[in-house]
Amino acid sequence: MKRHATAVWTGSLKEGAGHLSTQSGILVNAQYSYKSRFEEGIGTNPEELVAAAHSGCFTMQLSAYVTGDGFEIESIETKCDIDLLEGKIVSSHLAVTAKIKDISNETFQELVTKAELNCPISKLFNTEISTTATLV
Repeated sequence: MKRHATAVWTGSLKEGAGHLSTQSGILVNAQYSYKSRFEEGIGTNPEELVAAAHSGCFTMQLSAYVTGDGFEIESIETKCDIDLLEGKIVSSHLAVTAKIKDISNETFQELVTKAELNCPISKLFNTEISTTATLV
């Protein structure tokens, strides 16, 4: 399976602007710029998109492990914080909250760790990945 996205940029780094589009069409000419990346401008930025990819991938992987072990999921919500420092992504932190019927906290934490290590986006990263997980 292959997926693609396209970025188009015009102008200089600080005064220029770009647009992102994805194969699925969910993003079509989505605006991004220096201000949306490093300040408070309108539009998205690469780190926000990486955070979305990591939280989505991890959540799907955790879902596979939980249901594979025979538990019923009511909900899983994951927030991902990407930390960009001096031109490098230095960490990705996943904060997951889940409602899963009849699962022990110990089993849940084991599956969270397994998902953190094995989701394809985690495997792509060369950075620190951490997770906090809460059952509700």
